[in-house]
Amino acid sequence: MLKNFTKAEKSWIFYDWANSAYSVVITAAILPIFFKTLAKNGGVSPNMADSYWGYANSIATLMVAILAPILGSVGDYKDRKMQLFKFFFILGTISTAALSFTDHWMALLIIYMITVIGFSSANIFYDAFLIDVTTEERMDMVSSYGFALGYIGGSTIPFVISISMVLFGAKIGISSSLAVKISFMLTAIWWVVFTIPMLRNVKQIYYIEKEKNTIRKSFLRLYNTFMNIRQYKKVFVFLIAYFFYIDGVNTIIKMSTVYGDSVGVGSNSLLLALLMTQIVAFPCAIIYGNLAKKVGARSMLLIGIAIYIVICFVGYNMKSAVEFWILAFLVATSQGGMQALSRSYFSKMIPKEKANEFFGFYDVFGKFAAIMGPALYAMFSQITGNSRYGVLSVMLLFVIGGAIMILAVPKDEKA
Repeated sequence: MLKNFTKAEKSWIFYDWANSAYSVVITAAILPIFFKTLAKNGGVSPNMADSYWGYANSIATLMVAILAPILGSVGDYKDRKMQLFKFFFILGTISTAALSFTDHWMALLIIYMITVIGFSSANIFYDAFLIDVTTEERMDMVSSYGFALGYIGGSTIPFVISISMVLFGAKIGISSSLAVKISFMLTAIWWVVFTIPMLRNVKQIYYIEKEKNTIRKSFLRLYNTFMNIRQYKKVFVFLIAYFFYIDGVNTIIKMSTVYGDSVGVGSNSLLLALLMTQIVAFPCAIIYGNLAKKVGARSMLLIGIAIYIVICFVGYNMKSAVEFWILAFLVATSQGGMQALSRSYFSKMIPKEKANEFFGFYDVFGKFAAIMGPALYAMFSQITGNSRYGVLSVMLLFVIGGAIMILAVPKDEKA
């Protein structure tokens, strides 16, 4: 599959393979179920556990959002991008491994928040490296293959091993709790091993030469970018649309498992449906990238938004495991494609020598969105006492994002 990619492109793609294990095992599947079990044992009601999970995601992403602009601006200096990437990659992997050493729901939640900071901050610089590893014409393809390979390999292989231990570990004397903890350690090891090509073969090509007082100069550059916002008007209009629709995507990813548990879908059905999602998402991410060549990334993003509106409606009315499988399949068709095309679409619009700074803004919009979505879900679930209204509230985010894309984001991908 990767024979037509350069060494740098393949190494960059393999980081998606490396960190996608975290996305499914920690964010979407096994950790949320384990957290709900520990919280229940600690006397926490299912709806309140959903709310705590939502608030924890919001707090952690708020911290990343506050840090992102200055981190991105500092990362534009020569050699800084890889240094910062390494720091947050190490923070993410160590804290992920640390999840294996607690049985208290509150401690688990705090460590999880640290993993979110490491994982999300490393991705600021990983995304920004896209301009260093490939050409503008190949960005949609390289970005889409990254997400696709992440789904079929990075997510599926460690996820299959993990759920096999959870479901069948008792037959060989492994308790479900121990199996879950082994899955957390496996995720950390997988993340480390497959990041090695990225560390060895990806270099920062576009940069600003080092100078004295880099922190102060970075704040000054951020200020100048804001003051000259008219020069980048179309970039920021896209970011506003992205703010809303990616908020919905991330909320569905983070809250789907705890929601399924709350409406009575069994743990086994949840895990197997999420496994199906990873398998189906693999070809769909590549299909999105190929179709973007013909109809444009903007059109494909709008198709994805429409599918997610349907997902919210299905989720609100969901009453059985079969309907959860339908929801999981719909998510699989568009999740990776929307994330990949958003990244490459944005990469084409920004000045390359300021890539980290602009990806800092990109991450700010994504992370502030990730604060609002889970908080919105948590608030509606808590107020109504019914998680279904939390899912329904997410539909509004896709409607607003889609409206901005249609009315204000240009069809010309170079904007």
